[in-house]
Amino acid sequence: MSETLTFLGIESSCDDTAAAVVRQSGSGAAEILSSVVQGQTSLHAAFGGVVPEIAARAHAERIDLCVEQALAEAGLPLTALNGIAVTAGPGLIGGVLSGVMCAKGLAAATGLPLVGVNHLAGHALTPRLTDAIAYPYVMLLVSGGHCQFLRVDAADRFTRLGGSIDDAPGEAFDKVAKILGLPQPGGPEVQRAAETGDARRIALPRPLLDRPGYDLSFSGLKTAVLRARDALLTPEGGLHRQNRADLCAAFQLAVADVLAEKSRRVLADHPVTTLAVAGGVAANSLIRARLEALCASTGTRFLAPPMALCTDNAAMIAWAGIERFRLTGADDMTLSARPRWPLDQTSPALLGSGKKGAKA
Repeated sequence: MSETLTFLGIESSCDDTAAAVVRQSGSGAAEILSSVVQGQTSLHAAFGGVVPEIAARAHAERIDLCVEQALAEAGLPLTALNGIAVTAGPGLIGGVLSGVMCAKGLAAATGLPLVGVNHLAGHALTPRLTDAIAYPYVMLLVSGGHCQFLRVDAADRFTRLGGSIDDAPGEAFDKVAKILGLPQPGGPEVQRAAETGDARRIALPRPLLDRPGYDLSFSGLKTAVLRARDALLTPEGGLHRQNRADLCAAFQLAVADVLAEKSRRVLADHPVTTLAVAGGVAANSLIRARLEALCASTGTRFLAPPMALCTDNAAMIAWAGIERFRLTGADDMTLSARPRWPLDQTSPALLGSGKKGAKA
């Protein structure tokens, strides 16, 4: 039996500042002792999206307070921990840097092991945190910045089966919300508006379903919503409430159709016992329902984390840190913040590369 490990997790990759304490007794189930998340929605509301500089400043102001609160709620001092895990990328570099520097400072002051975690690995390993499922499994990671099908074989072995070649679903939800005059973040607002809409009234495309494979595309779907909106504008230049609701419902259904069909193809070609879903878009009730129905029809277990663990949080980072620490040990103080960090290091980049490396 492996030793019991208690880790502090720190997450600051986008616009949520988070800290959490997670304990794994031996090699058994994990327990979330505390989880603190401070969002920044009000800070970015006037800009229609996340402003990196504002996000970075907010992280720098809040991250130590989140750590203090997480430790207090867990009832533990720093000296009772076995390690510190921190998101080291990918993400907005200012925010990632805030978290990494905070974690380094704590590790230097206490002598605790430091583990840099890939933010995407945190999402991909969440089903093992919540349900202790065995490897391998297929993970559909759907978030604001990423959309990938991953075969997860170990805490450090991820094979990308397919993914978005342009906008991620969460990004498309946010942009559609902006096109339709809805507040940010767009995902919950589009879902709320869609509840009173007719999803079949407005025809929208299902991108890449006419091609083989598992890759996805949502940029053209977003543009189709823009054109449909323009066609529905009144002579006075406004968009009627029902037209907005119908557009939201049609868009949401199109995304759900694409994700369900691509998931069906993945499961047909890569049979596993479990399909897991994680990331902020996994909180969408229609998408969850479609994937759950697909799994029921194929005899595959469907697993989605609780809503609080779908969006960015530090509990998943602490857990991923525990898993990685058991496999490969700690990092040293040369750990750096990385704006880009693909989970699958061998597959060609879906979105191309630049000076900062492969995007996905």
